[in-house]
Parts: sequence; C-alpha cells; structure tokens
Amino acid sequence: MAQELLKNIQENTEDFKKMDAMEQNEQPYLKTSVWTLAKNRIVWLLILMISATVTGTIIQGFEDVLQSVVILASFIPMLMDTGGNSGSQSSTLIIRGLALGEITTKDIFKVIFKEFKVSIIVASILSVVNFLRLYFLTSAGFMVSLTVCASLFFTVVLAKVVGGILPIISKKLNLDPAIMASPLITTIVDAFALIVYFAFAKLLLGI
Repeated sequence: MAQELLKNIQENTEDFKKMDAMEQNEQPYLKTSVWTLAKNRIVWLLILMISATVTGTIIQGFEDVLQSVVILASFIPMLMDTGGNSGSQSSTLIIRGLALGEITTKDIFKVIFKEFKVSIIVASILSVVNFLRLYFLTSAGFMVSLTVCASLFFTVVLAKVVGGILPIISKKLNLDPAIMASPLITTIVDAFALIVYFAFAKLLLGI
C-alpha cells in the first residue's frame, strides 16, 4: 500500500513538472547543473513563445478596433489570464484523475458535461462581479463593461471545457496529457478570447 502511494506521488510530481513546461529531472535541484536545468526548460518555453505569435497576429488584425476604443486594450491581459487560469484548473484536476485511475478516456462525455455545468456557474459569477467592478470603479462605461464581461463569460466556458477534454484526448492518442495539455490550452484559449472580445466590441460598440 505504501509503495503504491509513493508511486502515485512520484507520477503526480512528474505530471506537474511537465505541466509547467519542464522535463523530468532525476537529480535533486541543488545538485543539478545550471546547464541541465536550462536544457530541461528551454524546449517547452520555446514552443510556448512561438505559439504566442498567434495572439499577436489576431491583435494586429483588429488594430482598428483598438484604435477606435483605446481602453479595450487594457482589459486584454485580464481576459487572457482568467481564461488561462480557468483552463489550467480543469486540466490539472483531469490529469490528476487520469493519473490516479479515477477518470478514463471513456469518460470524456461525462467530463465535458460536468465541466460545462461548472463553467456556466463560474463564468456567471466572474462576469457579474467583474461587470460591477468595471462599471462602478472605473471609467469604462456601461457598453465597454458589458463587452468585456460578455467576452469573459464565453472565454471561461470554453477554457474549462477545453481544459477538461484536452488531457483525455491526448491520453487517447497515447500522448502525455501533462505535456500536451498546458501549451495547447494557452494557445486555444488566448486566441478564442481575443476573437470573441473583438467580435463583441464590433457588435456592441458599433466599431
């Protein structure tokens, strides 16, 4: 029993290291050379950096929207960060469930349905609180606040669903969920958040 528990802890540690875009390292941190630590981290940092060019391209494509309503740019980091955090929460729980055998690839539709219900609750609360904050505590105005919070709602819903199913899909494809999920969630959610944000800006603000 103790050996099985220790094995599970070790597997979970490996998964969380991979989720943070690091390769597994067998040596203790203080005994590992600087070059080895750098080598273990650089590959996934490069992948994440290159994937970030997608969001840059989307922003350039909607440059006219940002120029029309400059304040919109200040809310982009909040949207992307909240979406990324929401997706990471879901993927962390699913990866842990897969590692412990609590979830299998056959449970994908159960996971989608459950994460969707969770996302509706979470997204609703976040959107309402954020709307009140923007409208009463900033100079954003009603329509800008509505634009930001409508975008936030759909971003969180997508992020939680994607964060829940990507680890299962990667497991089904015999890929490591911990390695595949985190970078893909970041790229997909960031791109979706920006597209939805600018679409709502055009629709609600008449840009």
